[in-house]
Amino acid sequence: MPRIDLSLPELWEYRPELPEPPGFDAFWSRTLTEQSAVPLHVSLEPVDNGLVAVDTFDLTFSGFGGDPVHGWLHLPAAPLRGDGRLAGIVQFQGYNGGRGMPHEHVFWALAGYAHLVMDTRGQGSGWTTGATGDPHGSGPSTPGFLTRGIGHPDAHFYRRVYVDAVRAVEVLRRHELVDGARVAVTGISQGGGIALAAGALAPLAGQAVAAVMPDVPFLCDFRRAADLPTLDPYAEIGRYLSAHRDEVDLVFTTLAHFDGAIMGRRATAPALFSVAVMDTICPPSTVFAAYRSYAGPKELAVYEFNDHEGGGPFQQARQAAWLAEVLR
Repeated sequence: MPRIDLSLPELWEYRPELPEPPGFDAFWSRTLTEQSAVPLHVSLEPVDNGLVAVDTFDLTFSGFGGDPVHGWLHLPAAPLRGDGRLAGIVQFQGYNGGRGMPHEHVFWALAGYAHLVMDTRGQGSGWTTGATGDPHGSGPSTPGFLTRGIGHPDAHFYRRVYVDAVRAVEVLRRHELVDGARVAVTGISQGGGIALAAGALAPLAGQAVAAVMPDVPFLCDFRRAADLPTLDPYAEIGRYLSAHRDEVDLVFTTLAHFDGAIMGRRATAPALFSVAVMDTICPPSTVFAAYRSYAGPKELAVYEFNDHEGGGPFQQARQAAWLAEVLR
C-alpha cells in the first residue's frame, strides 16, 4: 500500500503550529452554557439482544437543542455485575456509521464496563445503521458532513455533534449503576475525533472524563489533511473549495473550532492514541499533531504497516489492559 505522508522518524519530529481561532474558548463556553439549560430527558427501554452475558437498553436523550439522540446502553448481565458501581465507556462512531444493532458493540460490556454507544446525528447509513436525525439545516455544502454549516462555527455540523457527545458523557455519569468518576471516552476515526472533543469539553460542562482513547482519529490538523492526497472525508474540503474559491480562510477558520489538535490542549485526562503510518484516510501526521498537542498524560500506539484499519484487535486488547490500569 502507498504511504502518502511522512516517514515514521519524520512523524515523530512533526510539531505543527496550529493557530487557535479568535474567541475559541468563548465560543465553546457560550455553546455549553446555552445547552446546559436543556433538560436531558433520558429514556431507557430494555431490548432483547439475543445474548446471555449482556443486558442492552434502547437509549434516548436530548442532545444539542433538545434534539433526540439515540444509542445503546450495554451492561454486564445482572448476575455478572458484582457489588460496586461500574466503570463506564462512551463510544462514538466512525464516519457515517451509527449505533448499529443491539448485539454489535458489546466488547466493553463483556469486559465489565457500562458501555454507552452513541449515534452520530444525521449519520448511520454508510457501513452500519443509525436512528438519529439532524433537523438543523445548513448553507451550501459538498456531499458529506465536513462542510455542512461551514460558513460559521455556530452553524457547523460538528458543533451539534460535540454537544451531543458531552451530553452522552453526562448521561452515563448520572446512571445509578455507574461510578461517574470512572467514565472514559473512545472511538475510531471520526469517533476518535469526537472522543478528543468530549475529553476537552466535558470537564467545562462539569462532566470530567477519566480517560480518552482516540484510535486513528479524524477531525485533526485540517489544513495538513486537505493538502495531502487523502480519500474522503478530508477530500470534501478540497472539493468544496474548488467551487468556493474565495472562502479558503473562512473554511479553515471555521474548522479550527472543531480541530482535535487544538481541542486536546484543554484536555487533562490520561489518553491512549493510536496511529497507522500507511493511513490514506486520516494521515498519520494529523494524528501526531493531535498527540503532540494533547495536554494530559499520553501514550501512542504506532502501527507502521497498517492503513486506516489501524491496530484492530491488537489495539482493543491494548486498550483493555491500559484502561484497567488507569481506572484501577
